Amino acid sequence: MSILYAFIFGGLVCLIAQIIYDNTKLSSGHITSLFVSIGAILEFFNLYDFIIDKCGVGASLPILSFGHSLMHASLIGVKEEGVIGIFKNIFDLTSSGISFVIFLAVIICIFFKPKE
Repeated sequence: MSILYAFIFGGLVCLIAQIIYDNTKLSSGHITSLFVSIGAILEFFNLYDFIIDKCGVGASLPILSFGHSLMHASLIGVKEEGVIGIFKNIFDLTSSGISFVIFLAVIICIFFKPKE
């Protein structure tokens, strides 16, 4: 059943993004930023952990999860070190993913030439 919930949640995220893209003048970058912000807001109100419990991997893979991870690390930093903890901990949970994306971008740029 968890596979079904994961599929439904991931599909709903994609459906909502496509509806926004088709019916507004927002670019894909705007929609991505919107979803990261929504994930951060859901984490701030402790709703995203409930979604992860119900939907499993389907909730931990979409772009919403990136906002969740940023906010989760920031909230941990605030609890441990106060306001300065926001800036010290914000990339603790996401740094490996960001580093991997940068690494892949370099590898892809070596083998393919970008269009000008």
